[in-house]
Amino acid sequence: MNNKEISAIFESIADILEIKDENFFRVRAYRQAAANIGNLTEELSVLIKDKKFKLPGVGEDLKTKIREMVDTGGLDYYEQLKKTIPPGLLQILTISGVGPKRTKLLFDKLRIDSIEKLEAAAKAHKISGVPGFKEKSEENILKGIELLRKKHERMLLSEAREAAEKIIASLNPLEEVRRIDVAGSLRRAKETVRDIDILVSASETRNIMDVFTSLAADGRQLAKGETKSAILTKSGIQVDLRVVEPESYGAALVYFTGSKEHNIRIRELAKKSGMKINEYGVFREKTEKLVAGKTEEEVYRALGLSYIEPELRENKGEVEAAAEGSLPSIITLKDIRADLHVHTDWSDGSDSLEVMADAARGKGYEYM
Repeated sequence: MNNKEISAIFESIADILEIKDENFFRVRAYRQAAANIGNLTEELSVLIKDKKFKLPGVGEDLKTKIREMVDTGGLDYYEQLKKTIPPGLLQILTISGVGPKRTKLLFDKLRIDSIEKLEAAAKAHKISGVPGFKEKSEENILKGIELLRKKHERMLLSEAREAAEKIIASLNPLEEVRRIDVAGSLRRAKETVRDIDILVSASETRNIMDVFTSLAADGRQLAKGETKSAILTKSGIQVDLRVVEPESYGAALVYFTGSKEHNIRIRELAKKSGMKINEYGVFREKTEKLVAGKTEEEVYRALGLSYIEPELRENKGEVEAAAEGSLPSIITLKDIRADLHVHTDWSDGSDSLEVMADAARGKGYEYM
């Protein structure tokens, strides 16, 4: 279980405890631990092996729970705790703007314990009768449900590329932007993509973040910070933007491109060589000296690997092949020698045979 998953479980525990009106300090302890874990640059699965490991906001009880999650992939306390509330309440918590207190209030007053019941109550204007809720609250809840459903959908690679290109076209002309790339599953060219990650190399971030968040549809700005912001597009696609210093750009591109399994594998490799790798660079473990970080090529070179194309980064033997210098060449547009099936205006195509032949020559094709 990785840091993100552990952090999410602690956050969920805090939500359940708050719904149950548990001790405020206990709730806060879980939330603080979740935040601290989410900010770690190294995996807990590695850190927790050190018996002297310390993390702000994480005492012995939470350390024991972390070890259980790392060792077993689950947490018995969490599973038992979930059984103490209607399961639908956890789903309601995922709706933007509906936190634990409001979830509990809606359950106590209207017995709403599912997204379906929440949607029906909002449409029937029953929620505006609950203290603390207004008609605008009902509108926001319905919008939140709609966005949640869209968020759970995956989009085709082509759709994600089109959306990403529009964002990049708006940011690339900014004088602060030194380099910009897509990352995540989109850069790895997965067939379907859940959301879009964009990485920018820059030293000044304010104008970049202002322009980026202005692209949010109907003000759907999810987060805005100095180095990380997130928006929703008109089509409900979440786009996350991260800005890093130029000297860390290559390391960040490796880190945020993934996959998670690939990153874990190269971290293990770095560890064996007395180094550590994160989104800021490759460092000597003992001296904290920066070894590499500006480009992806130098990051892989520092680990004794040849450059691994993003499409291959799935921990399916590519790291071992890179160490041996036996990586396969991926197919590119330059490898296409011909089109084997075309339509001209002799049937339902839009151009003549001559125009098609000229286009094929222009692409450097051997035949059509």
